[in-house]
Amino acid sequence: MEYTVQKLGSLAGVSTRTLRYYDEIGILKPARKNSAGYRIYGRNEVDKLQQILFYRELGLDLESIKKIVNDPAFDGPAALRKHWQQLLQKRRQLDLLINNVEKTISAAEGKSHMADKEKFQGFKQKLVDDNEKQYGEEVRAKYGDDVVDRSNSKMLNMSESQYEEFMRLEKELMEALAEACKTGDPASEIAQKTADLHKQWLTFTWPSYSKEAHAGLARMYVDDERFAAYYNKVHPNAAEFLRDAILIYTGANL
Repeated sequence: MEYTVQKLGSLAGVSTRTLRYYDEIGILKPARKNSAGYRIYGRNEVDKLQQILFYRELGLDLESIKKIVNDPAFDGPAALRKHWQQLLQKRRQLDLLINNVEKTISAAEGKSHMADKEKFQGFKQKLVDDNEKQYGEEVRAKYGDDVVDRSNSKMLNMSESQYEEFMRLEKELMEALAEACKTGDPASEIAQKTADLHKQWLTFTWPSYSKEAHAGLARMYVDDERFAAYYNKVHPNAAEFLRDAILIYTGANL
């Protein structure tokens, strides 16, 4: 079956303006244009639009989606299976948060007791799941399943005070990194303080600390654009700057 822009937009729940924009940027081209110049979409385009909307729902930006769905090696069935797994993970996260809210309401109304540790369980599980989704494959390949599993377990078993300190340290780390980047010197006092804050932050989840692993992770921050993007929020070159500061801090080779 074939669809015009209006019919496909109505079928998929997106605006005709969105479909025209997708055509303009090359993420979803129509199968053809009819004699009147109208865009016509076929089954392949319908399936591709479904994939695009799946990736949008999972939070990917359009440029990333374009690279994925236009890759000649793109495997539609495999992508659908991955979507399914990610959506199940997202549902587990929501179920945990819903359960957390329900318990909190019950405790606030005096109907039950909620241990302090339970109050943050949903948030900690979400952190673990998000990290697994974004970085799990690469980190497991580099450090092994056992290390990652023990790290996740350490996160999930944090006490209330440990969790609060972990989140406070992350905020302090990012603020210090932003200030340190302004110096342009990864050996400066503020830069080395940032590297030390990073070490302290890591030890909340790492089973054990080593300078070699710290330096290796710092290099990964630059090699993998997803890690780099996390730190580059505070400064365009923050990931590279942090890597250099950590390499100096750990005594590794720049």
